[in-house]
Amino acid sequence: MTDTYAGERRSTTLAGRSTVYAPNGVIATSQPLASAAGLAILQQGGNAIDAAVTAAAVLNLVEPHMTGVGGDLFAILWSEKERKLIGLNASGRAGSLMTREEMLRRGHESVPILGAESITVPGALSGWAALLERYGTINLATALKPAIRLAGDGFPVSPIIAGQWAAEVETLKRDEGASDTYLVDGARSPREGEWFRNPDLAQTMQLIADHGPEVLYGGKLGERIVNRVRALGGFLTLDDFRNHRTNWIEPMSVPFRGYRLWELPPNGQGVAALEMLRIVEPYDFRAMGHNSASYLHHLIEAKKIAFADLARYVGDPDHMQISSQDLVSNTFINSRRMKLDPAHASEHQDPGEIVTGSETVYLSAADKHGNMISFINSVYWYFGSGVVVPGTGFALQNRGSGFTLKEGRANTLEPGKRPFHTIIPAFVTRTNADGLEEPWLSFGVMGGSMQPQGHVQLLLNLLVFGMDLQEAIDAPRFRHLNGANVALETPITDEVRAALKVMGHSIADERVVDFGGAQAVMKLARGWAAGSDPRKDGMAAAH
Repeated sequence: MTDTYAGERRSTTLAGRSTVYAPNGVIATSQPLASAAGLAILQQGGNAIDAAVTAAAVLNLVEPHMTGVGGDLFAILWSEKERKLIGLNASGRAGSLMTREEMLRRGHESVPILGAESITVPGALSGWAALLERYGTINLATALKPAIRLAGDGFPVSPIIAGQWAAEVETLKRDEGASDTYLVDGARSPREGEWFRNPDLAQTMQLIADHGPEVLYGGKLGERIVNRVRALGGFLTLDDFRNHRTNWIEPMSVPFRGYRLWELPPNGQGVAALEMLRIVEPYDFRAMGHNSASYLHHLIEAKKIAFADLARYVGDPDHMQISSQDLVSNTFINSRRMKLDPAHASEHQDPGEIVTGSETVYLSAADKHGNMISFINSVYWYFGSGVVVPGTGFALQNRGSGFTLKEGRANTLEPGKRPFHTIIPAFVTRTNADGLEEPWLSFGVMGGSMQPQGHVQLLLNLLVFGMDLQEAIDAPRFRHLNGANVALETPITDEVRAALKVMGHSIADERVVDFGGAQAVMKLARGWAAGSDPRKDGMAAAH
């Protein structure tokens, strides 16, 4: 990192958090019970991958509107034994009956956001199993035990989650299974501190523990889901579940001042973070000042450019007409940087058709052996499709709504195609004295289109402004929405807002905007540092 951050220091009142430092292992998640479950695994001798999967299963219970068996998963992990980064794409595909023609015949101009028509094959469980089989030290049944116990016994709901849950009551009332599972007496959400149980989820996870992931991917759990989804007008078949596969993939990266930011290639939006970082690399942000009008303007405009390219080119990599590497090449980046006007906001570089809502959990973990994992798991919107197959205890994702019905796009709906994804894990390496890449930072900023712009902001906080890890997470953020519309977190001053308006930016009401939730783990010369976003209920835990 650079020298000490020159801006205003974080308050040391009880409202502030300190970076967590630890000698052996760390985990940072968006809910304390998940962090505790992952930490217990680390303390019992498990590794970072074991801890991540265990925590993810607990998050299915305690943060049910964000994640779970009914969603998808992506991960980047550093294997200390192999001394390399590995990527995992555990996202599902459109059902074999899900066609553009059928959507149009039903009168849709776009794939519906809610309901059975939006449901694609959920890949998260296959990702949990793949991670443990290849890099874990415990089996899936062991990883599911804490979630099974908590689901059966119950737990008190945490405050931010309770508020988000309450906002979705009407959505949950639309579906019998969702109402029975997630509403108290079918009428309201559980309140902050109120005890909540999900015995159906406990039974489902026990079924998975007893019979393995095959019970979903072609077995009786998958059959129950297919029958219900088809009855509600959806497009899945049991063969779609049987044919689902996870993919081990190579992460892609760009250099930045002695470090290297790594993201996963499409079908996700990680390439947008890489393009943003490359566009802004030559600018002297230190001289501009953190969250100054000029600094924010340059980042906002870079985001618009990157997202215009994202909308035009990115989707299932098997259907893209341009390589994702082309989007970060010198020639392409130089041409795109020329589009950035340093004094005036643009309106014509909107992100196009990309759906920017996303309800996600991100977590990161590291262990005493040196393994690190950047892990993201999501059902897309709050409670995904809003459909819960009665008796299963989990919501099914609505990733199908990420497709477009316009012809000729990389992301045009087709059967068996992976939809465009918003969820992206990130990783940073740095060059050591021997000229080799070594692991440094595992991090993510959940929240739809906030994710690439959040990745870049957090990284610049560390590498340009010298903040410590928790400060970099806490620092006020911007979120570009569309056109000239941008939201700024309240600590950003009125003077900066006024200057941005003069440049042509339109300042949105930040009270209704989600600025994301970050978790991060950093490797030190000896030991670990970790941070957890106060915008969520979570915490970093260590031993």
